Amino acid sequence: MLSSVQTPRLLRFPNFQSLSLKCLHTSQSQLTTPLPTSTTPPPPPSQILTIRKSLLSREITAVDLATTFLQRLRHTEPQLKSFLYVSDVVLKEAEEIDRKIANNEELGPLAGVLVGVKDNICTADMPSTAGSKILENYKPPFDATAVGKMKKCGAIVFGKTNMDEFGMGSTTEGSAYQVTANPWDLSRVPGGSSGGSAAAVSARQCMVSLGSDTGGSVRQPASFCGVVGLKPTYGRVSRYGLVAYASSLDVIGCFGSSVADAGILLHAISGHDKFDATSSKREVPDFASQFIARDHLDSKPLKGLRVGLIRETIEDGVDPEVITSIRGAASHLEELGCTVTEVSLPSFSLGLPAYYILASSESSSNLSRYDGIRYGKQVVADELNSLYGESRAGGFGSEVKMRILMGTYALSAGYYDAYYKRAQQVRTLVRENFRAALEENDILISPAAPSAAYRIGEKKNDPLSMYAGDIMTVNVNLAGLPALVLPCGFVDSSSAALPVGVQMIGAAFEEEKLLKVGHIFEQTLQGCSFIPPIVADELAC
Repeated sequence: MLSSVQTPRLLRFPNFQSLSLKCLHTSQSQLTTPLPTSTTPPPPPSQILTIRKSLLSREITAVDLATTFLQRLRHTEPQLKSFLYVSDVVLKEAEEIDRKIANNEELGPLAGVLVGVKDNICTADMPSTAGSKILENYKPPFDATAVGKMKKCGAIVFGKTNMDEFGMGSTTEGSAYQVTANPWDLSRVPGGSSGGSAAAVSARQCMVSLGSDTGGSVRQPASFCGVVGLKPTYGRVSRYGLVAYASSLDVIGCFGSSVADAGILLHAISGHDKFDATSSKREVPDFASQFIARDHLDSKPLKGLRVGLIRETIEDGVDPEVITSIRGAASHLEELGCTVTEVSLPSFSLGLPAYYILASSESSSNLSRYDGIRYGKQVVADELNSLYGESRAGGFGSEVKMRILMGTYALSAGYYDAYYKRAQQVRTLVRENFRAALEENDILISPAAPSAAYRIGEKKNDPLSMYAGDIMTVNVNLAGLPALVLPCGFVDSSSAALPVGVQMIGAAFEEEKLLKVGHIFEQTLQGCSFIPPIVADELAC
């Protein structure tokens, strides 16, 4: 049966026979608490490639696979609340894949892969509410280009994941429907705005997921939830079908439990799209060609690679344990043959205020269409102005209203030059600083966030503190560059160890290089395991 966005906490699932949970991650699965090196399992393989091999060899059926994930979702979702909607045709689509296998028909590269999709990415015949009441029950008549490309590759859309309303937030507490919890500690947030997508992959509720990243909304939750998050270069992936927040900053990104999975998913959704004039016509490389097995690596597989550690990201205001983890990641890169030096980005601190002026200004324009007439839930009113005002007042949450007001003010006569124009000038400085740094270095590294996951409610009433949490990520969006976040260590909290992610930043359209470095880093990282406690016992089989 269908779940409903009106009652998202009461998800109902398709009928299926009760099966024991199959261990889809053997001793090679992803890593939960630090382990002695001698007992550390090998790094995570690609779930996508492993599953494809198992399906083609008839070791498992797509229906059994889907049933396993549905059952895990049923067990974990009441605590996590990652999904707003679960598809009612998952098993039907899995049966179709099994039929193709039985008939020896050709399978797409994502055949049988269960994908969570952030609720601001359009999916035909499924709700796409952007986490907002103003779009409650809205079902698009089309798929976003990224979703359509996944489906052509054989992927199964598992459901729609929870998010901060219209992508405006850093904790997923800003959803109009529910608050998602962090799989590592249920009292903490998963990050935002793509927190539902990150939590779902972390808890192995789905194999991979799509999110959107306007100022860090893929990378920060990836760090908080201990998964891989990949923000592509602006233009690499079509934005057609992505509900607009800030059009010059928005990108669709990928989550996976391994670098390989994130790279394979990115390859599937990348490429030029005639429906999006900002999508690049550059040829999409075969990202999988960069994934070299650990057994074939040299002793110094990254010898000669120049890495710049951004000095401004490891100074005052950053949790000391986060700095320790990032310096540990830098040391590990040196062991792999890299030359690591500190670099300075003089405009780094200016990026945060510039980002919020630009993003708010663009959102003020983009969200003007939700007036109850053109788009959005309509209220009954006697006058047109009252209809507009009451529809928007009742449909938007407090954070969205605040950002619309900020953006409208910044664009108003008399303030445009002082705020919006100056923010665009800062954006140019940020781009130039990154260009200069990346001429001297192959990649740059930094934390993905100044701290580990916050407690639920900790930042909700302190928006400036919440905005400051985006300082590590917003500059990358202003410059339109690609960035990869992958787990590198832990911070000890009072109740549990919380994951920390390292952010790797590359030059425009150099995702291939980031994926190569990240894959080698991930395979050679010793002493850590990144499976959250909520599913650790199940996946230990």
